[in-house]
Amino acid sequence: MLSGRTNEEVRADPERVWRSDLPAERASLQVGGREIDGVGDDELAALDELGGSGSWVVFGRTLRVTNLDKNLFPAREGEEPVTKRDLIRYAAQVAPVSLPYLAGRALNLHRFPDGADSKGFWHKELPGHAPDWLPRWDNPEAGPGETRTYLVVDEAAALVWAANFGALEWHPWTSPTEAPDRPSYVMFDIDPGEQTTWEQTLEIARLHRTALDHMGIRGYPKVTGRRGFQVWVPIRRGPSFADTRAWAEKVSRSIGAVVPELVSWSWSVKERGGLARLDYTQNAVNKTLVAPYSPRPAAGAPVSAPISWDELEDPELRPDRWTVRTIVERLAERGDLFRSVLQAGQRLPRVR
Repeated sequence: MLSGRTNEEVRADPERVWRSDLPAERASLQVGGREIDGVGDDELAALDELGGSGSWVVFGRTLRVTNLDKNLFPAREGEEPVTKRDLIRYAAQVAPVSLPYLAGRALNLHRFPDGADSKGFWHKELPGHAPDWLPRWDNPEAGPGETRTYLVVDEAAALVWAANFGALEWHPWTSPTEAPDRPSYVMFDIDPGEQTTWEQTLEIARLHRTALDHMGIRGYPKVTGRRGFQVWVPIRRGPSFADTRAWAEKVSRSIGAVVPELVSWSWSVKERGGLARLDYTQNAVNKTLVAPYSPRPAAGAPVSAPISWDELEDPELRPDRWTVRTIVERLAERGDLFRSVLQAGQRLPRVR
């Protein structure tokens, strides 16, 4: 009964994700499964019928959406630019699937109000003009000048609001608001260097697969939507960020020792000599990695897409293969390949 529910309640509702890191009243979250549900055709048609701005009722909330025809992402070859309307539509479509990875967590927003071609900036403090219904969290540890009130996407409409706010990327904390110093995951971030080829990046990703298999640990990969890979390892509540960072560093250095010609441990990009970095330093409080299904600020609006380990052998795999225009179809065909990352309970084995 880690979720605070009885076994009978869980069995009676198999289409929901049961979260042990949320209180009982919020432990069950509906996910899309193999069908993207939650937003109806009528709601999407109403969005399409709006002019440049207007009020849109979605997920039971009335949102003021603006500048809908503004191009936010440059076009890929043979395609049209991605507009703000497209982004908001995508946020509504993917919200039921994304919600379990965002709920109960402070959200850092990477905003590009003038589009992906402009200089973006991080926005953490929930603005004073935000609607009263938006879920939020006041960080009790915030010092003077630090962010105190964060957006928490505990309901689907909050993600649509973030998209309208110009958030092209969604970065949730890796720890829940109930225990911000206790991470839910160990993060591995494979960051290719300027000289790293795609085949070399795949080789490094396969080494992560081998290492986790050897330790009997479940890890879930996703392409970043830009150049590299991330691997999320779900863990039981207990280890601190210092623990997970130390563990990730040992694993990363063991992997790097197999291919020292491909990996640099220098912090500065200039000092890496074009080599890849295995960034274990993301395992820290208020450090974030881009959420599953979040867009990235690049041509065509690529998304950070979960993959299966077997897809490392797919010759068509690329880190920016799926976009806001194609990932919904993939979800309908394959389901949410990241869903099992929500099943915690793993203990980290010792690594020498």
